[in-house]
Amino acid sequence: MTLFTALFPECVAARMSLADKPLALKQIATLAKACPVLAEVSEADILAGLEQRESLGSTGFGNGIAIPHCRLKAASDFVVGLITVPDGLDFEAVDGEKVRLIVFMIGPERDPKKHIQLLSGISNALAVPGATDEIVSAASNEALQEHFLRHVRDELQPVEENGRSLFHVFVQNETLLEDILQVFGGIESSNAVVIGAENIGVYLSKRPLFADMWRDNPSRFCQLVVALVNKLITNETIRRIERITGPLNNRPDIMITVQDVFYCAGAIDQ
Repeated sequence: MTLFTALFPECVAARMSLADKPLALKQIATLAKACPVLAEVSEADILAGLEQRESLGSTGFGNGIAIPHCRLKAASDFVVGLITVPDGLDFEAVDGEKVRLIVFMIGPERDPKKHIQLLSGISNALAVPGATDEIVSAASNEALQEHFLRHVRDELQPVEENGRSLFHVFVQNETLLEDILQVFGGIESSNAVVIGAENIGVYLSKRPLFADMWRDNPSRFCQLVVALVNKLITNETIRRIERITGPLNNRPDIMITVQDVFYCAGAIDQ
């Protein structure tokens, strides 16, 4: 399942006028229910799932975008839909701005890893500069679907196994960690973990020999992301990280190493 196969024409609505967030959630439930994949799920259950997720925190993530989503036991597969509201609506977004683009997703409760991958794929697609304005400008449902898919056309879904690359991403910039994790979260073939780390100064400053080398507090934010990625998309993964960080050679707070994996067996639960 990819964003290409999860996006159904029945769930696309361009240039709507919605007064508020509750009305938007009801409209999402109506559109989602029109999809054959959710034939066994009631519209009321879809709405309840969306409302429950919103109670945890608004999915209006800023920049005019909302990505409401929920997981339901009765859902057999993933359904993605699009709504544009050119005039905007109050979705209780984190930045207080009106939402003009809604990308929603309903998925089965049993597959959280795929849910994360699809959400990350949506987020990555909309992070492309100018993507939201282009999508919202669509004048018809067909054009809206086409505009959106244009920005997810490079979704990282390798069609064959060709070995794996082991990524180590050392992150000392807390504001960038979440975006970097979304890169790996959106890759079908990725298995990633985050390991807490500390820079060497934290340890050496405790030794008498080096006590005068770090007069101020040497501790700083540091996390290590370790990920296995299909070798076919190694370069594209690096490119997506640099889209977030800028050229890595200019960063004093991000470092990436990539190695070929000789042997790998087993799996980890995401």
